[in-house]
Amino acid sequence: MPDTAVVTGAARGIGRAIAARLAREGWQVVVADLDAAGLAVVADESGALAVPGDSSTDAGVRHLVDTAYEHLGHVDVFFANAGIGTLKGLDASDAEWARALETNVLAHVRASRLLVPRWLEAGGGRLVVTASAAGLLTMLGDAPYSVSKHSAIAFAEWLSATYRHRGIVVQAICPQGVQTRMLEESGPLRDLLTRDATVSADDVADAAWEALAGDDFLVLPHPEVRDYYAERAAHPDAWLAGMNRLQQKLDHRTADQQENA
Repeated sequence: MPDTAVVTGAARGIGRAIAARLAREGWQVVVADLDAAGLAVVADESGALAVPGDSSTDAGVRHLVDTAYEHLGHVDVFFANAGIGTLKGLDASDAEWARALETNVLAHVRASRLLVPRWLEAGGGRLVVTASAAGLLTMLGDAPYSVSKHSAIAFAEWLSATYRHRGIVVQAICPQGVQTRMLEESGPLRDLLTRDATVSADDVADAAWEALAGDDFLVLPHPEVRDYYAERAAHPDAWLAGMNRLQQKLDHRTADQQENA
């Protein structure tokens, strides 16, 4: 079992829970987040090294990876967990689209450029991407999030197909509703995201930990996502019609909330 890891987006939610679980298992961990104060708390709790900064930028991820190697000596697993949403559709600005793509996709690309050559030289490594069920299905009410998470899955698939035979393991964690601040701030989408049972960030961390024992690409804290994904592939028009019915319910709920505000 590997014993060193980097976790981005670790100041709260899923990233914090993953860092805590790894620390309990005796791993050496480096944590990163834009929230320096929150990250310091996580580092204090878990004994991890905090590297505050923007790990979606080229300079930020380069600093993170270099610091991690200096501190740990090697990086067995990189948890590309940082992610953002916009709660917008066609009204999302170019800047909001760019930020979502930078954080949810290009951060993984930039990390991989630095990590994969080192892993190939070392004989192996593992990238675990927090992609969300939105990356396999869709996310009503948030076009940039949905599109960028689909892209995150596509990039992870490409990495796995390209480097699997050379010791690089790539996995994608794809939960639905998770009891985090992102869910709390999801507004009208909250009812949709909690249509199936929600899980805690600790539950997702447990699923991630168990996945490290193997090399399955999809890590599904909500097992029903596998059935949804299969239905989408087998009957795309029926699936889209069903999603549109959910959108209509969301439209009505939003209209009612605005009327009663």
